[in-house]
Amino acid sequence: MDFISGEDREQTLPLPDSLEDYVGEDNPVRVIDAFANGLEMHGLGFSGAAPNDTGRQSYDPKDMPKLYVYGYMYRVRSSRRLETKTKRNLEAIWLLGRLSPDHKTISRFRRDNGKALKNTFRAFVRLCADLGLYGKELVAIDGSKFKAVNGRERNFSGKKLRDRMKRIDAKIEEYMKEPESNDKAESGADGGKSAAEITEIVKGLMARRELYQKFAKELSETGETQKSLTDADSRLMKTKDGVAVCCNVQTAVDSKHKMIAEFEVTNQPNDYNRLRPMAAKAADALGTAGFAAVADAGYDSTRDIVGCVRDGFEVHVAGTDFDACVPSDAPGGGITGHKDGRCVMRVNRYPGFCAVIQRFLSDV
Repeated sequence: MDFISGEDREQTLPLPDSLEDYVGEDNPVRVIDAFANGLEMHGLGFSGAAPNDTGRQSYDPKDMPKLYVYGYMYRVRSSRRLETKTKRNLEAIWLLGRLSPDHKTISRFRRDNGKALKNTFRAFVRLCADLGLYGKELVAIDGSKFKAVNGRERNFSGKKLRDRMKRIDAKIEEYMKEPESNDKAESGADGGKSAAEITEIVKGLMARRELYQKFAKELSETGETQKSLTDADSRLMKTKDGVAVCCNVQTAVDSKHKMIAEFEVTNQPNDYNRLRPMAAKAADALGTAGFAAVADAGYDSTRDIVGCVRDGFEVHVAGTDFDACVPSDAPGGGITGHKDGRCVMRVNRYPGFCAVIQRFLSDV
């Protein structure tokens, strides 16, 4: 019995296969296609939402978000790899109708439409909320350190800049304080550097010192603590693997289907005082007034927790164990005391309510 054999590559088909035959009705790329086709590109802020009147034709801006969402679904971030997908992957070929933009076009679109792509994410959240995919009752908030494309040598703090300038000053002094040695070196008798070479070295050191002084002045004027040269928004942070130049990505995840409701990229090295703004943004994205927000001990800030409670959120933060009496603007409410560790609320002429923040032990 022979092995199973494929078709002859040189066999001509009288009726060529259509792209539609390669993508099943339940394929997720159909959802991406339907969602992107329904976007209002101008309202979301995409550049090139209208075709050019003159010059070379541009790609339809609805096709590019399709490719990006497809890449995120399969964890493909590289522009070059996305270009390859449009030539080899049948799903990507179907999604773009055999279009294959080069990696420069893909990268440029992402660079020029960062805000519009985030608006697209929020439009997708609203769509999923309308479909009932978010429970809107329990949201977990946490931060993750994402390594930036910026080496530690291209990241500077005020202390690092001062140390570098101090070392440069010592080096310059070392070169300049022994003129007799320099004169001897000029003659080449001992095979050392000539006076001209030393002059060039000192000139380079002075130029580097001026650059560090410029960086230090920028830090002083802006109030920032660090400066990164390649990825300006990244900062040196502690991670589980040591210290690296990263961004701290805050994420709010709804408990119903473990779907992300909101995110924010920050350069704050820790999660302190990030609970309240993230809860507010997640509530706005989900279109709800409040929910139960849970977080780990990194968010253990009394001011932040009390602020969340005042905004109408039920807060549970691991490691907290205290009671907080929070004033309220609600008319007719008030506090008369505590009973069995809980607040006893009475109606009186002093507006207010008392929120009990208890230790959170369960896991999402």
